[in-house]
Amino acid sequence: MQKTIFYTPVISHAMHYIARCVLFLLGWTFEANPQAVPKYVVIAAPHTSNWDFFYTMLVAFALRIKVYAMGKKSLTEGPFGRVMLWFGIIPIDRSQSNSVVAQTIETFNQHDNLVIIIPPSGTRNKVQYWKTGFYHIAHGAGVPIALGYIDYKRKCGGIGPFITPSGDIEKDMVEIREYYKNITGKNPEKQIDFKAV
Repeated sequence: MQKTIFYTPVISHAMHYIARCVLFLLGWTFEANPQAVPKYVVIAAPHTSNWDFFYTMLVAFALRIKVYAMGKKSLTEGPFGRVMLWFGIIPIDRSQSNSVVAQTIETFNQHDNLVIIIPPSGTRNKVQYWKTGFYHIAHGAGVPIALGYIDYKRKCGGIGPFITPSGDIEKDMVEIREYYKNITGKNPEKQIDFKAV
């Protein structure tokens, strides 16, 4: 696994304090549910704006969480490819016969410590339902799901409860839905029903 900005000693240390200061100046707070878990999937929800990335990075630095994100292979190519890798993008080759879910499970199986953040809506635009890739990745890799959030109403971001996928997605989604029902995105009109399909 490539080393990212989160693993760059001087920069990551400085960014921890810079992120805390920026959040404070913007009137934001951050919180976490500490867990001694080396590998897990973080749901990034609700995802309704480009600003979500900005606040997610600030919260990740503030909490010292070394996160990665899946991205199409083309993002890591070209003149800015190395920059995207440094920011934690894991390239996914969609042209391969095995699926994104299978590739991500394989990535988890190859590492002892790994945190991957996934927006279950798959896009910041309005969609009808969440995609279930995050759930199948976590269940297939045998890792828990952390309920991450950026709540613009409370001006707070962080990590909530950890859920271990039981294999019964309908049952588990009830618990996830209950947690997110009071979380407000930047553009609430783009938030979706948390029924997974």
